[in-house]
Amino acid sequence: MTDATMSTVTAPPPPPAIRRSPLSSTLIHAALIAASIAMLYPLLWMVSASVRPEDEIFSSTSLWPSSVDLGSYVRGWFGLDVSFGRFTWNSFVIAVLTVIGNVVACSLAAYAFARLRFAGRNFWFAIMLGTMMIPYHVTLIPQYVLFLDLGWVNTILPLVVPKFLASDAFFIFLMVQFFRGIPRELDEAAMMDGCGPWRIYWKIMLPLSLPVLATAAIFSFIWTWDDFFGPLIYLNDMNTYTIQLGLRTFVDSSSTSDWGGLFAMSTLSLVPVFFFFLFFQRLLIEGIATTGMKR
Repeated sequence: MTDATMSTVTAPPPPPAIRRSPLSSTLIHAALIAASIAMLYPLLWMVSASVRPEDEIFSSTSLWPSSVDLGSYVRGWFGLDVSFGRFTWNSFVIAVLTVIGNVVACSLAAYAFARLRFAGRNFWFAIMLGTMMIPYHVTLIPQYVLFLDLGWVNTILPLVVPKFLASDAFFIFLMVQFFRGIPRELDEAAMMDGCGPWRIYWKIMLPLSLPVLATAAIFSFIWTWDDFFGPLIYLNDMNTYTIQLGLRTFVDSSSTSDWGGLFAMSTLSLVPVFFFFLFFQRLLIEGIATTGMKR
């Protein structure tokens, strides 16, 4: 190509920027701020109620307490027959094991669907996607009968073991879409160097898939930490209660309810979720943004 021809080849102009009038920008920001305040108000009110005196919790909608009383945190932590620290530890153990199970098992299943060739792959992938449309309550009774026969009721096994069997189809689908965006040339180059499927999975796929793995880990942790129905079904002993079941014990329809302790422990229960999300926020956004896209 000659210099004259090169001089006539220019880069395409950038797309025109969207220009908004100052009034429309002001209205949009005002609407967003109002929506943020509306969504944050219940959370801020709960934090405020946790430091109010008991007789002022439901007497005012203001976020500023007339006086600060930290006794609700002491009552909430030590006021039950079992310390709230026990509930926190139980939730932490179940959440961590769930994260490990989902990340390991779902990534293996997704790698098989995305990279390996085997008989009936498309059929089994369609069956896996079909399980996402089955309501949880449909399989609840058969699962409970199975775990009851195995002697797992009133233990954490029904809440943890299925996660190591790739039971969450959503995470498998999420990882499959991410794995498909990784160039296959990397697999072919590794196979030429003598790598098998297991080594390709461990040495190539996992290091390149940190964003989607972090996304699965964050959602697994948050959903497990906030789960109330599963522990309610399988856990009967108070020593095995999770945080969500522990919070329910503060409210009793047949006797006095400790609302201050309830709001105080509810506030503390949000701290691990907040820091877990804050720590993995960058990987979460990257994993959602790049899932299913060619990179």
